[in-house]
Amino acid sequence: MPFQDEPNDPAGPATLQNPRFLDRRTPPNIFTLVYLSGITALAINLHLPALPSMAEYFQADYALMQLSVAVYLGMSAVIQIFIGAISDQFGRRNVVLGGMAIFLVATLGCIFAPNIWVFLFCRVMQAFAVVGQVLSRAIVRDVAAEDRAASMLGYVTMGMAVAPMIGPAIGGALAEAFGWSAIFWFLIALGIGALILSWADLGETSGRRRTSMAAQIAEYPDLLTSPRFWAYCMASALSAGAFFAYLGGAPYIAEVVFGMTPSRMGLFFGAPAIGYFVGNFLSGRYSMIWGANRMLVIGSIIVPTGIGISLTLFYLGLGDEWVFFGFMSCVGLGNGMVIPNATAAMLSVRPQLAGTAAGLGGAMMIGGGAALSALAGTLLTPESGPFPLLWLMVSTGVAGSCCGVYAWIRSRRLMGL
Repeated sequence: MPFQDEPNDPAGPATLQNPRFLDRRTPPNIFTLVYLSGITALAINLHLPALPSMAEYFQADYALMQLSVAVYLGMSAVIQIFIGAISDQFGRRNVVLGGMAIFLVATLGCIFAPNIWVFLFCRVMQAFAVVGQVLSRAIVRDVAAEDRAASMLGYVTMGMAVAPMIGPAIGGALAEAFGWSAIFWFLIALGIGALILSWADLGETSGRRRTSMAAQIAEYPDLLTSPRFWAYCMASALSAGAFFAYLGGAPYIAEVVFGMTPSRMGLFFGAPAIGYFVGNFLSGRYSMIWGANRMLVIGSIIVPTGIGISLTLFYLGLGDEWVFFGFMSCVGLGNGMVIPNATAAMLSVRPQLAGTAAGLGGAMMIGGGAALSALAGTLLTPESGPFPLLWLMVSTGVAGSCCGVYAWIRSRRLMGL
């Protein structure tokens, strides 16, 4: 049975029964939701330090090998368009279990792929892990009202902070010690853990809708015609877009411009994740006090500010790997404040379509991220240095700030403030 909303809270439940770990009759433990979010993020970048050796193994160009990030993100975006609505119809639990099972099979395929094309296809299928990330957000909204959901999401999305923080370092160490395939065996072990944890701890949090999928899709215009929904989506997508551009361009900058080894790059690469961890902690601590919209605006301004400082230092001839990666922590800090608060707000625009909103919002963020990741890779040359990447990141960050401010203003108008 789903966990019922409080009857006097139209936006969602204000209180819920205390979760008991590994008891799916109660709401899932926060650790389960963090784990599900983290494995999705880890699968994006764990293998990045091994890209050169993987390109050599598959006898493929580095640019083609680098598509393993873009195709994963692109398929994640496609999946998210549908997965939220499917989970609204059939329940969160079944969709999470199915997605994690597909992820495990696809990861095995990556290990035993005979050529680059089979490997890339398996990377596409690995993207089904994204159900954990999307539905962990929807589950939070199932059991908590907006400001509390923003606070909870701040802690849940710490999984997305810890994973990329430690992922490249772990991936670089595994690749150097055991070869690139060890990275994917490590993902299999994590995927089995996610499947067991979801089976034991994740009960059903959403009442399964009795309307058909066609009838449910007919409700989309009510969501898609909301300016607030689009403002929150774009604020999240554009702010996160700066980070995804970084994913596409930073490995090239590290190897070609700064001449870093895979293990050294792995250590520096986690700089944005350190900021993201702090930003998520601030969201978890202060969103209920300051409100989701205010935290969103502050975070959206931090993103382009940090990159702008880095860009200025490079133009002054003061740039190096410490400046480049150090100021990337501002991107993480801003996103740690933007993403959980924008997500909670967009899910609250039409609470009855929370899963759909989570899927569409996530699709916009990941789809835009895939495009920016691929674009960043094409813009960079040995002669260009980091400038094209920094300009791309600061531009998307400024656009995200504008959307965040607009969302805040419109929200205040609707509340009569």
